Amino acid sequence: MPWQSFADRSIAGEVLERSEARAVLESSDDELLPVLDAAFRVRRAFHGRKVQIHVLENAKLGGCPEDCGFCSQSMHFSTEAGEAPIKSVDALMDGARRAKAAGAYRYCMVTATHGPSQRDLDVICEAATRIKAELDMSLCASLGFLTEEKAQRLVAAGVDRFNHNLETGEKHFGRVVSTHTFGDRVSTVRIAKQAGLETCSGGIIGMGETDDDILDLAYTLRALDTDSVPINFLDPRPGTPMANVPRVEPRQALRVLAMFRLLHPRADLRLAGGREVNLRALQPLALYAVNSIFTEGYLTTGGAHASDDHAMIRDMGFEIEVHGVEMQPPPRRHLPVAVEA
Repeated sequence: MPWQSFADRSIAGEVLERSEARAVLESSDDELLPVLDAAFRVRRAFHGRKVQIHVLENAKLGGCPEDCGFCSQSMHFSTEAGEAPIKSVDALMDGARRAKAAGAYRYCMVTATHGPSQRDLDVICEAATRIKAELDMSLCASLGFLTEEKAQRLVAAGVDRFNHNLETGEKHFGRVVSTHTFGDRVSTVRIAKQAGLETCSGGIIGMGETDDDILDLAYTLRALDTDSVPINFLDPRPGTPMANVPRVEPRQALRVLAMFRLLHPRADLRLAGGREVNLRALQPLALYAVNSIFTEGYLTTGGAHASDDHAMIRDMGFEIEVHGVEMQPPPRRHLPVAVEA
């Protein structure tokens, strides 16, 4: 396959044909390194050898009314995740300071909820204002569904980015969640973008989806022109409907990341939840496709320590990106394809 031509066209702003993106997912083990090399050419063109480190803060634990089948924080399932009210502003400030000490470019405050209550929004906004006044770092919030008014409040408080994952392709979505629709999620991404927030939206690979479902997700995110695409690999949680789903094979995980990079050349492509237990010894190779990672664990599971991630980044010849020092990518040549309503 002409992998390098895929890279050339991606850098030029062209959208790969669906059959070409599928070929990346279906490539052989003998082709894995050439596929990663093509992804790396795109990554290097727009992000150089820099890696952003992001840290998650579980600001409000458990009790979520949604029934997302992968999530241990849903009130519909009996899990060991527990439940706790939203943390105080001081606790969120302390978390931001720890994130900064860990080398974080971005600090992400997350609540398990349908959408932010007035009280929760007050806490997040006050924390954001204080963090911005003290620390030089980017802020992200993931608070469920948004209204235009709530999105504007986040902007005014200094939040830079809003996360709302689509999770999977539209056709597969109903097998994962029943309490809201795929369109509901798309709507919140659009509201965040219209308010002036950077948009962060990705998904979870390994929930019983087909390659077509993965491609549906990738092309929908391309059409939404999301600024950041976090890719999670399912780490099955006891007590959830997906507790016994097998993990993604490491080499296939790399193919998925390469495909997303070729379709999202400019995006902040992030290796997110489940990376340690799915990629295992192949984790360092993912840096050839992604330009950011989460460190110090996830919402309800542990993960690699920041010091280990710093060592991995440097051992691979990459550089930790410092906030405020931005690379200038080549000018955009093509608009993204239109998203269907």
